[in-house]
Amino acid sequence: MRFLALAALLAMAPTVAHAWGGTAHGVIDRAAIEAIPDDGPIFLRKHVDYIAASASLPDSWRGDSENFSKIEEDPNHGWFREQFTFLKPIPRSRYEFVIALYKRHEAIRESDPATAARTNVRWTGTLPYAAIEAYDRLVVCMRHVRKAQAEGGDASIPEQHCAFDTIRLGHYIGDGAQPMHDSIHSDGWRGDNPKGFTTDRSVHGRFESRFVDGMKLTVGDIAPRIGAPGHRGGDMFEAVLAYLDEAGDKVAALYMLEKRNGFADFADKDVRAMVYERTAAGASMLRDMLCRAWAESAQPPAEVTPAPLDFTNPRFNPETGSAPD
Repeated sequence: MRFLALAALLAMAPTVAHAWGGTAHGVIDRAAIEAIPDDGPIFLRKHVDYIAASASLPDSWRGDSENFSKIEEDPNHGWFREQFTFLKPIPRSRYEFVIALYKRHEAIRESDPATAARTNVRWTGTLPYAAIEAYDRLVVCMRHVRKAQAEGGDASIPEQHCAFDTIRLGHYIGDGAQPMHDSIHSDGWRGDNPKGFTTDRSVHGRFESRFVDGMKLTVGDIAPRIGAPGHRGGDMFEAVLAYLDEAGDKVAALYMLEKRNGFADFADKDVRAMVYERTAAGASMLRDMLCRAWAESAQPPAEVTPAPLDFTNPRFNPETGSAPD
């Protein structure tokens, strides 16, 4: 009976859905790179076909038959923020986040088993950590590009490294633009439902894949909506969290559109407007992160003293063995 009860609880948990589908991911990446200004990482333009064609690559690392990869990768595509409102502020370390979830799980598993079943990294997501980790890797490989350029050497290899890391960053940022990736309502409305929103799990794919493909989304549709390069100043991790919050706040509006016609009319101007606005927001964020990474790469790596692994670092966390950023 205990096993059956647990199985029932897990069945109610949201899946970490595959995002947008190939069309929108490719459009977001291509639009972002085409919008890079001339003082940005323009070398990415020569790799735009590779990046756009590979935009959905991270989804392929989530197959059931490659479970080592799946266990790590699945959470990177979602951020079901309603499930960890107890965490303020959000930890600045993936592992501190995981540990905090486990402690909460242990604390409530007897008193609230339904919530506890979803209070773990698999059902909360790690999208902002995946994005900021890919961003950091881009800063590093862009330093190598600059070094090769300055020395008159061959920059093609570090450029290819950057193109691959752009695929990763672009995918996570693209996922984050889709409101259902930033909410427990990722695959049908869950919990209290006073407005009678659909609980059909197909809603995710009907919006981000079938509708987007049916409306024939193109770069030309969103390029005028991306806007001028923005100055993403301040803390980049906080900027990513704010970006995800902005998208997640639109999930009820998205379900309201579904309630009207089920995403069945590809000419629906309001659903099309939502697609345009969300994909343009993703392309804008990706473009600005690429430009910010390029600007950061012009500076030498910051010296952290004491080092993150030094026990005397005041931020050192013995539970993770390091100090967060």
